[in-house]
Amino acid sequence: MFGYVTIYKPELKVKDYYKYKAYYCGLCQTLKEKYGFTGQMTLTYDFTFVTLLLTSLYESESRMSMKHCKVHPVKKTGMLQNEITEYAAEMNLLLAYYHFLDDWKDERKLTGLSGIHALKSKASGVIRKYPKKCKKIYTCLEELSRCEEANETSIDKVAGCFGRLMEELFIYRRDQWEEGLRRLAFYLGKFIYIMDAYDDLEKDREKGNYNPLNFLYEKEENEVYEEECRQMMTMMMAECSSEFEKLPCLLDADILRNILYAGVWTKYDKIQKDRKEGKEQKNGK
Repeated sequence: MFGYVTIYKPELKVKDYYKYKAYYCGLCQTLKEKYGFTGQMTLTYDFTFVTLLLTSLYESESRMSMKHCKVHPVKKTGMLQNEITEYAAEMNLLLAYYHFLDDWKDERKLTGLSGIHALKSKASGVIRKYPKKCKKIYTCLEELSRCEEANETSIDKVAGCFGRLMEELFIYRRDQWEEGLRRLAFYLGKFIYIMDAYDDLEKDREKGNYNPLNFLYEKEENEVYEEECRQMMTMMMAECSSEFEKLPCLLDADILRNILYAGVWTKYDKIQKDRKEGKEQKNGK
């Protein structure tokens, strides 16, 4: 995952911000406890959302602790942890490991190779614990890789691969909520993949890398391209949010809605702002 699933702080109540932060710090602490400093370095906002969502859905009892850490060496910070945090930490580490594998396989990045060596033994434990889940996730990644190698032009097809991968990450239990969680995760995954492609298009074009939006970019005028990208992402989040509203999530619902209705657009808004400022500088304004 790519750090797009986060809060929009200006619209979040102060108490909710500190609770979100406590879940984030709790996930960080859990990664440290289970996997050490290297595991801690894989921390993402996305799996904080997974923790919040599943904790709310299953009403898991969380424990609050106050601890020092490298980021907060002077003043202790609140950390919320529970059984869901353990699961989120495992999936967080697993996806980071697979991401490093992909980086090394596709681009021979040294960061990918070093990441593989750092996380391989830790990820192996997660794979042994969840063999079927991990096999499905890896199958989705292989399908995604084949699409990229074939220069697949259908953004829906490629994003769908990542959506199916996300489904597996969100399924904590096989129960009556599984189908709804899968749909939520599928559309959120498609949104993340499209947003990442949108974010990386300029860089990918400069480097000659595959980007599923490149075909649309070259085919349409810039205004049409921008509108179609916005519409695709809006549709994905509309479906995702609709599935969320069907779940009996009462605990921290305001935080979850803040993320789904506003927070996920934080990066998009930043991209728009940066591009506007870049054009103004280019035009000498």
